[in-house]
Formats: sequence, C-alpha cells, structure tokens
Amino acid sequence: MKDPIDLYYWPTPNGWKVAIALEEFGLPYKVHLINIGAGDQFAPDFLKIAPNNRMPAIIDHDGPGSQPISIFESGAILQYLSRKCAQFAGTNERERIAVEEWLMWQMGGVGPMAGQAHHFIKYAPALDPPQDLPYAKDRYRNEVKRLYGVLDRRLADREYVADSYSIADMAIWPWASLWEGQEQDIADFPNMHAWLERIGQRPAVIRGRAVAAELRSDVRTDKDAQKHLFNQTK
Repeated sequence: MKDPIDLYYWPTPNGWKVAIALEEFGLPYKVHLINIGAGDQFAPDFLKIAPNNRMPAIIDHDGPGSQPISIFESGAILQYLSRKCAQFAGTNERERIAVEEWLMWQMGGVGPMAGQAHHFIKYAPALDPPQDLPYAKDRYRNEVKRLYGVLDRRLADREYVADSYSIADMAIWPWASLWEGQEQDIADFPNMHAWLERIGQRPAVIRGRAVAAELRSDVRTDKDAQKHLFNQTK
C-alpha cells in the first residue's frame, strides 16, 4: 500500500479547498502544517514543493507511473485529484467544460478579489501605520458583490455550479462562506445562501473545514504574522 498523500496546509480558504477534496475523494492523507504567519512558506524544503511560497501543496506517492509527484496551486491539485479518482469533474465533455469554467472563475476571480477585500477591509487598517484606504475597500467590496451576483444568478435553477457537485463547488465554497468578512449582505444572494448551506452540510466538507481549525488566528493583532504575510520580499 502506498503512503498517504502529504498535504502541506494551513487553515485558510485555499487550504480548505484541498482538505475538503481529499475528504470527498476518500483519499488518505497526512497533514503537514505550514504556518504562514510564522514564515514556514519560505522554508527551503517547502519551496522545493511550492516554488511560489504558497500553500496548499501535496505530494502523492502514487502519482503517474506509480511514481511520487508534488503539485502546488490549489486548482491544479483539484484537477489532478479529480483525474486520479475519476470523480467530481463531469462525465462528458460538456460537463467537464462547465466544471473547468467555474473552477477558473474561482481561481481568477473570487479567490483574488475576496482575498483583497479581506486585506483592505480587515487587515490593512490594523497595520502600523494603519492603511485605511476607502478607495481600495470600496473597489474590492464592490467587485466581490458583482462576482457573488454572477454566482447567485448561476444558482437560480440548479443545486451546484456545474451539472453536478464538483471540484468547482469545492473551490468556490471556502471563499464564499466568508462573505461576512467581505462585508457582503447575504440577503442580496438568496440562491448562493441556499447553496452555501447545502454544501456546508456535506460530511466531507465539515471534516475538511475542521482540519486544524483551532489554529486560525486574528492577524490583525499579530504583528509578526503581518510581517510574514504582508511584507513579503523573499
């Protein structure tokens, strides 16, 4: 029997994506904590796996040709796992295209824009000196609102973003579940709200979201973490 998949992880939305996926696929995995507030993402051994100094990353010891493979970028990991297990990525070309569209929508839209909303709304004002920038806050708050409007309309006549539950849902849900921190009014998005509840009740999602949940902290009060996360020059 091959070793479990090594998951390099910290409890953030991007980390949750892969923890949720591993639970949904039923794949055994071992968690290696990458404390991004302590600068673990810059360790030379981790950079060999994830050269962009971002988690999550995985090592699958049963990769292509039964040889180990390391993968970084959450979207690439999700696509790899779906191919490996032949699940959650559609069963024909039209379905696969829909899954890929919405996965790319998350990777290029919701993730970066919601991340910037969190930064300028929650964290930048807590920096020393404070960086309370109304234009930036409005810019990213409004773009997140636009994106959630797109998602809400997509979900008006369906249970999932593609034709069935998929890696696209696994990718979008972690970021969308933090709508309050992005200063959104969930009443504006009733279809998204129902979808959030529906996905959030899945046992694998609950388990994946709970991985190392106790380690989440408020970066607004951790000056050392701010240096590692927001003053990255390495």
